[in-house]
Amino acid sequence: MCNEITEADLDRAGLPVDRRSFGTLVGAGAIASMLPVSASAAGPIKGRDVEIRTADGTADAYFVAPATGKHPGVLIWPDIRGLRPAFRQMADRLAGDGYAVLCVNPFYRWQKSPVVDATNDFNDPAIREKLFGYLKQLTKPRVTTDATAHLAFLDAQKEVDSRRKLGTTGYCMGGPMVIYTAALKPGRVGAAASFHGGGVGSDKPDSPHLLIPDTNAGYLFAIADNDDKQDPEEKNRLNAVLKPRKQWHEVEVYEGAMHGWCPPDGRAYNEAAAEKAWGRMLELFKASL
Repeated sequence: MCNEITEADLDRAGLPVDRRSFGTLVGAGAIASMLPVSASAAGPIKGRDVEIRTADGTADAYFVAPATGKHPGVLIWPDIRGLRPAFRQMADRLAGDGYAVLCVNPFYRWQKSPVVDATNDFNDPAIREKLFGYLKQLTKPRVTTDATAHLAFLDAQKEVDSRRKLGTTGYCMGGPMVIYTAALKPGRVGAAASFHGGGVGSDKPDSPHLLIPDTNAGYLFAIADNDDKQDPEEKNRLNAVLKPRKQWHEVEVYEGAMHGWCPPDGRAYNEAAAEKAWGRMLELFKASL
């Protein structure tokens, strides 16, 4: 999970704080140059900024899909640094793989995206404190409120094939959110993928993983090596609820990959591990959507 221990791990690994920061990667173009090109034949894509009315206000988000046809919808919950160029490009890539993708700003109640940029760097302790303050207020009821609106938005788009299940992915703090989303609409959400998700399978009585038996989704849990060292029993708790189910599932610790290894603008970015996780996500979607 993203915390002081994680930052210390990155320091011990010798990863410089500006390795992939917005100080050196400003704008979508720089991020795009780092991402592999999709091998899909989905063709050209079209993206647009959108606003989604929720019970608590108006959320800003990014929606992108193949330029023609109808496709399975996917909701992306970004990590604690929120909706930004890296996640827009990740959404674009997923659209290139044949999906209609909505990437949201989970902090819209307090600030429009991007909440992290060249002048508000995550490596600044004051910025991190602000974001963790937002996260503490992002309770399960609020996530459920937002997921209700976001799923409804997806189903209302002409690019989304409502005859097929929806998928959802979450990074870091987004890990629990994919489970909450799948539990909210068990008949609609068919796939949920968590990448270095924080607190998805704790020993607490309200741990998100305890909701999994009441969902119908396939699941992918890609766990960071250093997160596993903090809580080595988490993978076992996840497997305990997943193995009795018939749906596709996978729980794997990515050896050598540190928390935050997937987004290409992160200090911990690990291209080989990120590509492996991306491929496993596509396998989940192929089997479940």
